Amino acid sequence: MYFTDRTDAGRRLAADVARTHPHDPVVVGLPRGGVPVAAEVAKALGAPLDICVIRKLGVPFQPELGMGAIGEDGARVINEQIVRGAAVTPEQLAEVEVRERAELERRARSYRRGRPAADLHGRTVVVVDDGVATGSTALAACRIVRARGAARVVLAVPVAPQDWAQRLGRDVDQLVCPYTPSHFWAIGEFYTDFSQTADAEVLACLDEAAAREAAAGKDIDPRELVLAVGGVRLTGELAVPDSPAGLVLFAHGSGSGRHSPRNRFVAAELNREGLATLLFDLLTEAEEPDRSKVFDTGLLGGRLAEATAALRREPEAAGLPVGYFGASTGAAAALWAATEPGTGVAAVVSRGGRPDLAGERLARVRAPTLLIVGGADGPVLDLNRQARSELRCESGLQVIPGASHLFEEPGALEAVASLAASWFTRHLAEAAPH
Repeated sequence: MYFTDRTDAGRRLAADVARTHPHDPVVVGLPRGGVPVAAEVAKALGAPLDICVIRKLGVPFQPELGMGAIGEDGARVINEQIVRGAAVTPEQLAEVEVRERAELERRARSYRRGRPAADLHGRTVVVVDDGVATGSTALAACRIVRARGAARVVLAVPVAPQDWAQRLGRDVDQLVCPYTPSHFWAIGEFYTDFSQTADAEVLACLDEAAAREAAAGKDIDPRELVLAVGGVRLTGELAVPDSPAGLVLFAHGSGSGRHSPRNRFVAAELNREGLATLLFDLLTEAEEPDRSKVFDTGLLGGRLAEATAALRREPEAAGLPVGYFGASTGAAAALWAATEPGTGVAAVVSRGGRPDLAGERLARVRAPTLLIVGGADGPVLDLNRQARSELRCESGLQVIPGASHLFEEPGALEAVASLAASWFTRHLAEAAPH
């Protein structure tokens, strides 16, 4: 088996979709099995999640033969060849369409709970299902979202036959699939758990995505926080969304601090995903000019561990699972601190980091660790590959194609934020008390 379940498939698919850097995306899942997969993709992209409710128009005397399909907003795709070949009259076609549209609208109301359908006009629409076999349903969905105004259509599935691009590629702008086995019998053979998706699960996915989108529209006012750590006072900004799912502390690298525009961008994305963040300086203003302190992993990591303990005494942070986001030399500090007794860190993400500076502590890290590196950052990429080989925990290495050390290229930092959000939401949720 290749995927544990649809959630696992969605997380793996999300990483591949994120690397395509879709512009202004909307993710639509095909009910019912495609929705849990789509939910993970939408979460990783920070995109709205909707459903693509379609109904096949079957030939009146042979319903299993589709002569077209309909979707919301009056969208319809008719296969004129089948209509002519089956001698279906306009009146018969209209009768079938009226019946199927009533059922389509009933299902859409049931799933959306009164929420309007996503506006697809001019946007990149990522159509997601749990797999492709013949591709007829996915193809109909792609044509329907195009008819509803999508400027660009991406079809993304976890598994498909090797010839799927030849069969479907002409009708979509981009195809994304992480697994195309040479021997393909049915989608379910590639899942350990391919049990039927219940309506309740579809509703839960849509409700969670709607809540996340609503929270993303709210401005979060951070409050200044001063932490007494190791005989010094460290200043930071604590941002806490409503009902946070966890807390991420940022460990800045050499030459940057809590005002780093790159880390502030990532922190804002994490806030939109329902995670609290603390942006703070590990060195005082007086210490920053001392380059020996900038590269003193033990000093920085020790302060990060102490700050974690101090932060847990703050009312907003009490009981929240904790993650570390480290950039440059701050990545080594994050990994060093993750090995300290009592920190209880649930996940670590490194952006363009120097995890190698954590030295022998790498082998002691137990928190799931994601290393994100720019594809054009050759020396640092080599150091990250070596460091990952020394980790003994769950780990991942994601390379952003064409990105340099500072991720200044278009879409590069967005990809970092998306990958970090997906990693933290997954692992902090697993660490949350139940």
